[in-house]
Amino acid sequence: MRRGFSHGSRGKKILELATLWYLIVGALLIGMALASSVVKRLPLSTATLYLFVGVLLGPVGADLIRLDPLKESAFLERITEVAVIVSLFSAGLKLRLYRADLRWELATRLATVSMVITVALVALVGMFALGLSLGAAVLLGAILAPTDPVLASDVRVASPADTDGLRFGLTGEAGMNDGSAFPFVMLGLGLLGLHEIGDFGARWLLVDVVWALVVGVGSGWILGWLVGHLVLYLRKVHKEAVGLDEFIALGLLALSYGVALALHSYGFLAVFFAGLSLRRLELESSGDKPLEPIVLTAVEAGEANDAATDPNKAPAYMAGAVLAFNEQLERILEVGVVLLIGGLLSMGYLSQEAWVVIPSLFLVIRPLSVQLGLIGLDVPQAPRSLIAWFGIRGVGSFYYLMYAIQHGLAEDLAVRMTSLVVTVVAVSIVVHGVSATPLMNLYERLQARRGKKSV
Repeated sequence: MRRGFSHGSRGKKILELATLWYLIVGALLIGMALASSVVKRLPLSTATLYLFVGVLLGPVGADLIRLDPLKESAFLERITEVAVIVSLFSAGLKLRLYRADLRWELATRLATVSMVITVALVALVGMFALGLSLGAAVLLGAILAPTDPVLASDVRVASPADTDGLRFGLTGEAGMNDGSAFPFVMLGLGLLGLHEIGDFGARWLLVDVVWALVVGVGSGWILGWLVGHLVLYLRKVHKEAVGLDEFIALGLLALSYGVALALHSYGFLAVFFAGLSLRRLELESSGDKPLEPIVLTAVEAGEANDAATDPNKAPAYMAGAVLAFNEQLERILEVGVVLLIGGLLSMGYLSQEAWVVIPSLFLVIRPLSVQLGLIGLDVPQAPRSLIAWFGIRGVGSFYYLMYAIQHGLAEDLAVRMTSLVVTVVAVSIVVHGVSATPLMNLYERLQARRGKKSV
């Protein structure tokens, strides 16, 4: 007798499990959509709620999430990788300021100087407080140094028209430091004997730092420029290539990431700068006043094709349509990844050592690295203090952890690192998520009262 999928105890169990997951995910997504306006007023982030649900779906609750991060590191690396690159592309598309603007210097310093200081200080904590080897300590510093572009929705720019210095700086930092931390991940792996760094680190400096950073930035920017100009040319001149803007988003994202990897450079930087390049086309066309609200009105009136092919509105239409699709995809991926992190917490990946790292990182290392990184830059104390606090750790750190495990991290060190990183990320999601709404509301009231920009 022929046996279909639904026959047999194993097939029935799989079907029942899949059905339960459909019900849970469907209810969660619809519930969050219906309650989104309420959640925005509460002193917590959506990521905090997803984390709590993930814990309940793990072994302490429904026992639906049971992943071994060592055995499933390849799967976890891929899903976190996709979540990060989608978020980086969105971040690039939202940053609408000319390069000479002071707010870019703020973001760049945070993503470079402050990030390097963070790696060094976390490594010192790892060596002297946790007893890690130099390689493991540098790797831990590199994993925990980047701020997160996925979970920082409450403190990053809300739209391309948002040029507030605090939000712009945090968004730009998160967009760049996921790539700028990569050389230190490779250095940590090299010191552990898992990556070739050459005599006295010469290969690491030339290949993993200079080549990979320059080519990652350059390839992303060039591809964004080429694809953007090609689409706009076809639309404005030939009235072609209209519609399927989500294909442009996914295509440019995948192409820039793939080309960067093929050239042995950093795809995270390529994706961010591809989005930034696409936004620059719109900025140069529209000028200081964004046309996207006007274009949105045209789309709502059923004039999407006219807006897409209008010589003046086409760049704004393209950038707006690509960003809108990418933001929806970003939110969906956030749900999945944070649920998995919550599931790992439920499985017991909690580290007592993290209670040495967490206060050091959040209360000492982050504030100190920000203060040192911004020396000489005219940033008022209020936004400077908030920047120092909102060093949100999240999906990027989890990706780097899985990347390291995939590159042969010893099992005992991998388990130890996993517990450390999962605990730090979970605490960051909660404490930064709870504090984001009241602190940002206070900041905006202060800004409105003073009538000043933060930078």
